[in-house]
Amino acid sequence: MVATGDLVEPARLREFLAGHLDTEPDAFDVERHDQGFSNETLFVEYGDTDLVVRRPPPGETADTAHDVLREFEVVDALQDTDVPVPRTVAASEDTDIMGCPFYVMERLPGDVLRFSEPDRFANPDARRRIGEEMVDTLAAIHTVDHEAVGLGDFGRPKGFTERQVERWTDQIEWAFEETEAEREVPELRRIGDWLDDNAPETHEHTLVHGDYKLDNVIFGPADEPELTGVLDWEMSTLGDPLCDLGWLLFFWLESSDSLPTIMQTVAPVFLTNDDYPSRRDLVDRYEQQTGIEVTNQRFYRVLAVYKMAALGEMFYARYLMGNSDSTFYAMMEDGVPALAEQGVAIIEGDQPL
Repeated sequence: MVATGDLVEPARLREFLAGHLDTEPDAFDVERHDQGFSNETLFVEYGDTDLVVRRPPPGETADTAHDVLREFEVVDALQDTDVPVPRTVAASEDTDIMGCPFYVMERLPGDVLRFSEPDRFANPDARRRIGEEMVDTLAAIHTVDHEAVGLGDFGRPKGFTERQVERWTDQIEWAFEETEAEREVPELRRIGDWLDDNAPETHEHTLVHGDYKLDNVIFGPADEPELTGVLDWEMSTLGDPLCDLGWLLFFWLESSDSLPTIMQTVAPVFLTNDDYPSRRDLVDRYEQQTGIEVTNQRFYRVLAVYKMAALGEMFYARYLMGNSDSTFYAMMEDGVPALAEQGVAIIEGDQPL
């Protein structure tokens, strides 16, 4: 378990914030947020202002996976656009403050819908509106003029989707070197071959979030659902917008879905209430809001399953290596094969949109 003291020296952070906010707080407190598996999040009480600090995990980290300054760059660039993001405060490369680069933004009030829906949203109109807000915000991300806001060099959109297939195939093969001695998942290689054969040669070039799903956004405290902030931009780049849509659809459950244990763990089960829009509803609204035709929904849904399976297989490999005793990582022994079955079912048309 990572403690708050392992992540921050409070006195140095307070001094840094005082220099940027031009005030001395009458109250100051730092608390680690214990959700998530990647960058660390710290909640800071700074007088009457609630702040969030984002920093990499302690120890060695991959340059690209935990590049919080890149995350700051995109959030800062989107400040005055239709994409709702928290207000940025400052970023720093000074490792004397926290031992690593970090950035600070204001904390938004409201709820992240991870395991349950707030009581104020437990009605048909609110549930419908949650789905609409998710799609409309994704459309805002995909239609923002990334050149105009200074993100023209934020990625390499050409060939993005083909590289995604290659990337996650490489990750699976790396994990298989450890996991295949325990159990094999041959369906993943079949899925990888299918994706390679069916990857689109051309696609739209837009800003993409990279991890767009219900528990990476915040809804404001009002009774009517209003999506007030998109969070966790560390995977953002320029690429194929339908990869974002496919990822959203993977986590958007319906009442008719079979729910293996892994899906009950990673996806919000309350979405199976029939009052929520269907995946087809989301796709139809996305097409209306963006003008982008979703011509190959099977490919993007399978790619999302493949990505989740790759992450799961890497988790399981690390568990077998003794690098983690996480029960969630251990669950991937059965969880990844269940995901592979889901991918095959979508390929064969047994799980239509």
